[in-house]
Amino acid sequence: MKELKTIIESLLFVSDIPLSIKKMKELLDDVSEADVAAAVRELVDEYSRREGGVFLAEVAGGFQFRTADISTPWILKLRGGRPASLSQAALETLAVVAYRQPVLKSDIEQVRGVDVSAALKGLLEKNLVRVVGRKDVPGRPIMYGTTKRFLEVFGLKDLSELPTLRELNELEEEEPFD
Repeated sequence: MKELKTIIESLLFVSDIPLSIKKMKELLDDVSEADVAAAVRELVDEYSRREGGVFLAEVAGGFQFRTADISTPWILKLRGGRPASLSQAALETLAVVAYRQPVLKSDIEQVRGVDVSAALKGLLEKNLVRVVGRKDVPGRPIMYGTTKRFLEVFGLKDLSELPTLRELNELEEEEPFD
């Protein structure tokens, strides 16, 4: 099992996207999915107990190494910049897409009360939003949804981890926004 854990740890280390158990199983001949899952769980536990600068997180349907939040200022200093940020308009547009997907541009605009063309274009370019199809009505308008990259950026396993309206209201009551 130690050799399997070493190989999986190496795969996760070199991958720039989260790797699913299924994908790791495909890469590893003659290893069962259950053995891969057990090895990944052991690695997650080991990194969690260690409480170091990196940990193994389950995000976007797979597993990926992440850095501890406490390290962020130094990582940014090393990389020579600030993290990519989203405008308020883009964040609001992204929230509507995340909670109402699949959603039409006209529906996003109705919720926000403004034109969302620029914000939507930026989110598409950043690969946080994607075209998921067309609605079967006259004109066949485009429907939008979030991407795996969205889950990665926000550290979510899947969309069910989005906070509920009740949780958001409780958070706002605890820490009012400026």
